[in-house]
Amino acid sequence: MSYDISLCDPITKETLETDVPNMMTGGTYAVGGTREMWVNVTYNYARWYYEPGVFAPTEEESKGIRTIYGLTGAESIPVLRKAISALKSMNTDISEKERKECEEQGATGYWMPTRENAIRPLFQLLAMAQMRPDGVWEGD
Repeated sequence: MSYDISLCDPITKETLETDVPNMMTGGTYAVGGTREMWVNVTYNYARWYYEPGVFAPTEEESKGIRTIYGLTGAESIPVLRKAISALKSMNTDISEKERKECEEQGATGYWMPTRENAIRPLFQLLAMAQMRPDGVWEGD
């Protein structure tokens, strides 16, 4: 399971494209890059996106990464910056027990649900928002 997040044209709803292929990769990606302003983010990171202060003051109020859905790139820039800052300022991460359990299930590298791994897609989304502030975020 994952989030597929695209920055779309506000009129046509088509996924916007970059002038040259980009190598922003996530859980799935196009070999050799893609021009689409799209990123796939594993649900393994969801817990971090619901942490109080990341996308909302409390877990109950949060929509996690889905907070940016429907926002323009411009509107999402401060939201994404705040989320990145909140995650960077935390001094907690997954426990050694959880890390071992994840490794036993094959969740290593990108798939490991660490705080640092959860930050990377937010930087990718931020870069896209800065390139096309007129786009609107859509996801499923």
